[in-house]
Amino acid sequence: MTTLLGIDIGGTGIKGAPVDTATGKLAAERHRIPTPQPATPVAVAQVVAEVARAFDWTGPSGATFPAVIKGGVARTAANVDKSWIGTNAAQLFSDAVGAPVTVMNDADAAGVAEVAFGAGRGHRGVLIMVTLGTGIGSALFVEGELVPNTELGHIQIDGKDAERHAAESVREAKNLSWRAWAKRLDEYFDTLEALFSPDLFVVGGGVSKKSDRFLPYLSTAVPVIPAELLNDAGIVGAALAAARAAADPVSLEA
Repeated sequence: MTTLLGIDIGGTGIKGAPVDTATGKLAAERHRIPTPQPATPVAVAQVVAEVARAFDWTGPSGATFPAVIKGGVARTAANVDKSWIGTNAAQLFSDAVGAPVTVMNDADAAGVAEVAFGAGRGHRGVLIMVTLGTGIGSALFVEGELVPNTELGHIQIDGKDAERHAAESVREAKNLSWRAWAKRLDEYFDTLEALFSPDLFVVGGGVSKKSDRFLPYLSTAVPVIPAELLNDAGIVGAALAAARAAADPVSLEA
């Protein structure tokens, strides 16, 4: 089985599509539904099931979620309803869909997709994928292997979470110019460089399709390149997680 359903759960939308996991290409046009507010476990699970029904999907699938995910359980809830903490998201979604659903951190999923099929393909050493959106997500890779659940959007800059200083949502809320926002991003990337000495940064999230507006203003010494899969990275990464789980059911239990 190479085609699996990937579902990407974000702060504003929940979108999914079948993915050819051998090529990373979407096998159908993606289907998007606004994220329910409040985004409680039951409400989100209902939308996940609705996305699956849109494709008449009855087999295994994968889903991203903006939290630390261990053994399918959400351990944090920085940008979602606090009732998610301790919720077995994998079981909840599986029950809603009626088939196995593998769940992983959203930025990790995007990173896995970019390393397999996008901007990170073939790059060795230390790579950090940064997703810029409602918050800041991160995916850390060492020699192509994921170090899961890094949550580097919550490192402290000037005494507060980095994502409260440099997320795309902050740029929009404060109506920052691209140059002014890039200055904030520089501070963030410089902090990551000091901590991890990465060889490459890959910038993802919806704003990555506008990378030409802010990347030229960055001055960090480490190369910063835009993601190639853009807003489909989470969907592709979720499907890859499902494929991995199907091949090795024990591998995602940690």
